Amino acid sequence: MTPPPAESVAAMIRPAPKPPDSKVNRDLLRVMDGAGPGYWLLLLIAAGSVGAAGAVWFYQVYKGLGIAGYAHPVFWGAYIVTFVFWVGIAHAGTLISAILFLFRAKWRNAINRSAEAMTVMAVLTAAQFLGIHVGRMWKSYFILPYPNQRGLWVNFKSPLLWDTVAISTYATISILFLFVGLIPDLAIARDRFSGWRKLLYTLLAGGWQGTSRQWKAHNRTVLHLSGLATPLVLSVHSVVSWDFAISIVPGWHATIFAPYFVAGAIFSGFAMVLTVMIPVRRIFGLEEYITDYHFENMSRFILLTSIIVGYAYLAEYYVAWYSGVEAEQSAFWLRAFGPYWISTWVMIIFNGVLPQLLWISKLRTNVPFLFVLSVLINIGMWFERYVIIIGGLSREYDPAVWGVYTPNAAELTIVAGSFGLFAMLFLIFIKLFPVIAISEIKELVIHEKTHGADH
Repeated sequence: MTPPPAESVAAMIRPAPKPPDSKVNRDLLRVMDGAGPGYWLLLLIAAGSVGAAGAVWFYQVYKGLGIAGYAHPVFWGAYIVTFVFWVGIAHAGTLISAILFLFRAKWRNAINRSAEAMTVMAVLTAAQFLGIHVGRMWKSYFILPYPNQRGLWVNFKSPLLWDTVAISTYATISILFLFVGLIPDLAIARDRFSGWRKLLYTLLAGGWQGTSRQWKAHNRTVLHLSGLATPLVLSVHSVVSWDFAISIVPGWHATIFAPYFVAGAIFSGFAMVLTVMIPVRRIFGLEEYITDYHFENMSRFILLTSIIVGYAYLAEYYVAWYSGVEAEQSAFWLRAFGPYWISTWVMIIFNGVLPQLLWISKLRTNVPFLFVLSVLINIGMWFERYVIIIGGLSREYDPAVWGVYTPNAAELTIVAGSFGLFAMLFLIFIKLFPVIAISEIKELVIHEKTHGADH
């Protein structure tokens, strides 16, 4: 793949007829002004799905997990599938914010804020499923690693404990990273708005005045947080993958799971960034700031990670065949041609085949195509987790206890509610905080005006 031409880099931000400060401030803070009927309709739909999921969850707490579609031998169902999905979605935010920052990739500046916000919201959404899956919410403290009044420790062999530690660590660092990056923009918003917003931004900005000493401390903090967050991209989803890989379930007991899950997480995360940012770009007229150059780079990341994920699919089938272990061979044969064959082929086509269209350069900047592809990729990634978890548990070593699992209406309502929760949180975020990092965009504008696009 050839590097993008210099003119496409320059197109990332066009020279402004007015001083860059006033233009960038006005354009990006405009997103936070008011809200049209379309916004309120989307927020109402998202909140409605959350309300419906909440009602089902309360009923599940009252009646027990028996209302879910669990059937022997499958007792990890749609809840754990969706938990793994949301943890994966969170990874693109850390990659864009931390790793690309360390590599000084300037194209990240227009999308890093939304990716960071998406990370926090996806982690918070994933965390809900730890409690939902446990069923008895009043016993949730058993998954927290602390010595209690009974002198007992939690079971450190339990994957639920590993997930709790991974999620809490990732959420803490992600929230810190988002907040620290927001501070200069909160100061800009503080000087623009009045009323309760001014009070909110004044409190959150913490006395930011933009002095050289503050900028030095800010840049150092971002650098340190980037270095701290980078290992999390590899560790958090590796821990989630070990929930499966440490078992002896056919199709799970594999050393490829950690890199396989991490690549898939970055893959689905970049797709979700596109799914979220393309409508925001169109609705709020941010085409000047989110350009074809950004879509080109994100498309290349999606293409790269799609190749890795596709290779992992092939490697799994090859290793199962080469191993000569009948249980492994049967598990993968039944994945492709058994009761879950539709899920398997949706996974393969949406994740491994369709993204290869991005080899066509024109499609890498075709916005409608990228939006549709990003939605299909996330559907495919949800089904990937479904195939791994459900396919493994329903077809173990003894055919006498094989079963077929189908999610029922209660589970699907809660799963849909998780997407509503994610959408609701993001819709609220874009009206309270700048969806694009104003200070970083202004830095690029000033640099371009001073040195030209070639620098």
